[in-house]
Amino acid sequence: MRTLRIGTFSPSVVLGVATATGALDTAGLTITQVPARNSPEQFAALLAGELDAVITSPDNVLAYRFVADNPLGHTSDLRILAAVDRGLGLSLFTAPGVEDIDSLRGGVLGVDVPTSGFAFVAYELLARQGVKAGIDCEVAALGSTPRRAEALAEGRCAVTVLNAGNDLHAERAGCHRLSRAKEIGPYVGTVLASTAERQEEWLAALVGVIVDTSGRLASGHLHECASSVTAQLMGLGDDDVRRYVELLADPEEGLVADGRVDRESLDTLVTLRMRHHAGSAGLANALRHDTGLLDERFLPGAAP
Repeated sequence: MRTLRIGTFSPSVVLGVATATGALDTAGLTITQVPARNSPEQFAALLAGELDAVITSPDNVLAYRFVADNPLGHTSDLRILAAVDRGLGLSLFTAPGVEDIDSLRGGVLGVDVPTSGFAFVAYELLARQGVKAGIDCEVAALGSTPRRAEALAEGRCAVTVLNAGNDLHAERAGCHRLSRAKEIGPYVGTVLASTAERQEEWLAALVGVIVDTSGRLASGHLHECASSVTAQLMGLGDDDVRRYVELLADPEEGLVADGRVDRESLDTLVTLRMRHHAGSAGLANALRHDTGLLDERFLPGAAP
């Protein structure tokens, strides 16, 4: 039995269900989910060998593979092994008492880090409503999604982006959902990623379990198990558990059944990064000459 340390931002219901159904055990794996405080810390741990793989925003993989001025200051051979979800409700939220876009001017936008990940979704959704991040509102690094949800509810920021059950907690706390990431276009919210040096045998087993479990959940199966795991991991009430489990099967925002990053979603990620980060101007050209970002060897139906 191999124990894997998987870095996460929000608790992974997919991994929780795979544990509860025995799928991981059958594959000879046990999982320890390691919550990240922020994405630089998560990727530093991955590159140091303290984590075996991460479930993270695909934009973070772009940053640490291609962009030299990323928060760690160097690039590495990072690979996306499978797409996990399409955002799980990723949305722009305002704090209690902040009910319209004009109230955000002069306030604080909370992000994980300003130059990576979901921050670009926040910038884009705000820009579409006439608010320029860094000009009309201050941008503050507040860390992972659960930390930002807490900061928003407590009024330590006026606006942020939330998903994966954190959005449902925020609604219960009186926060307001202004717009959704799916309005931008096709999108992938999180992926399974690792480095090129990791052992292939357990990577193949892990990818297989995640894709199979995601496919079953996306088809509406394992509802009872998913509900139990969601309640346990997320601490949500019955109504919100139902909403979350239904979201897993949503074709626009739910799980990616086949584990593949589609070209349209990758284009959305690249466009957002190039639009909102000057240091990524050459990303599209770099991708045209890159063959290692999407490592699909372990996906069902992959060429031998």
